[in-house]
Amino acid sequence: MGLFDKWFSGSGNKEALDKGLEKSKQGFFSKVATAVAGKKTIDAEVLDNLEEVLIASDVGVDTTLKIIDRLEARVQKDPYLGTDQLNFLLKDEIKSLFKSSEVSEFGSSSNEKLTVIMVVGVNGVGKTTTIGKLAKKWSDEGKKVMLAAADTFRAAAVDQLEVWSERSGVPLVKLAANADPAAVAYEAVSKAVSSDIDVLLVDTAGRLHNKINLMNELSKIKRVMSKVVADAPHEVLLVLDGSTGQNAFEQAKQFSAATEVTSLAVTKLDGSAKGGVVLGISDQFNIPVRFIGVGEGIEDLQPFDAERFVDTFFEV
Repeated sequence: MGLFDKWFSGSGNKEALDKGLEKSKQGFFSKVATAVAGKKTIDAEVLDNLEEVLIASDVGVDTTLKIIDRLEARVQKDPYLGTDQLNFLLKDEIKSLFKSSEVSEFGSSSNEKLTVIMVVGVNGVGKTTTIGKLAKKWSDEGKKVMLAAADTFRAAAVDQLEVWSERSGVPLVKLAANADPAAVAYEAVSKAVSSDIDVLLVDTAGRLHNKINLMNELSKIKRVMSKVVADAPHEVLLVLDGSTGQNAFEQAKQFSAATEVTSLAVTKLDGSAKGGVVLGISDQFNIPVRFIGVGEGIEDLQPFDAERFVDTFFEV
């Protein structure tokens, strides 16, 4: 069991989850209803229509085809399956896809006290806010938390992190403007070790203008941190804006190429009808979703429970 597993045993606020997924549910089920209109059995036409619905819901082409293939196999075994059973079948297949990308551990699995999380993602996805909310949550639960402002090229990011530092009552490590991000990370890990910190959250620059530069920068940050703590960072958490749909897929692709992303946080799911992106990205990149953002409040950043997410999504 990873060091953090027990920190996420809570399933989050059900009411907030229901509200956050409302737009996605409404958009999805209205399209499914149109796809099966006038049909009593799940035939080829229904499956073709459903394929269009899933793609339009930002599940992604590859994952959509996987779901349709599985449904086709079930229909071949029982050609009289009714359209009234379609939601149940879809729910079952989606759950199975989430299970295939699940891993049990989050954080350091070693005996070290300190767990280092490097947080990546483009500007505007809610990366710094996610860091702040995690810091507040863990600090309130009695964990010793530290923040590192390694996004040194964007003054607003440092200022924003400073606000969260004060709000959460946790220390912040920062250097002068435009300082080397790796230098900030090195300083932060060193201080975290000497201060007996439980978790260090390292904010990094969110730029994708040049993948080679991004790769070099993130590699350097990881390299200098590992000089202080051998297996740091223990997690590379990629934050994605769920409301951007297919653009989130491209970001996941770019960051996965630039560094070893180990987990995902998908934010802003309450602001759009693009909840399907959570399934598509998790499935296509085989990276577990750890957190979802379904609102502005601290309580609206929830630990991701795949079964509960799917159950909520399919509740009428």
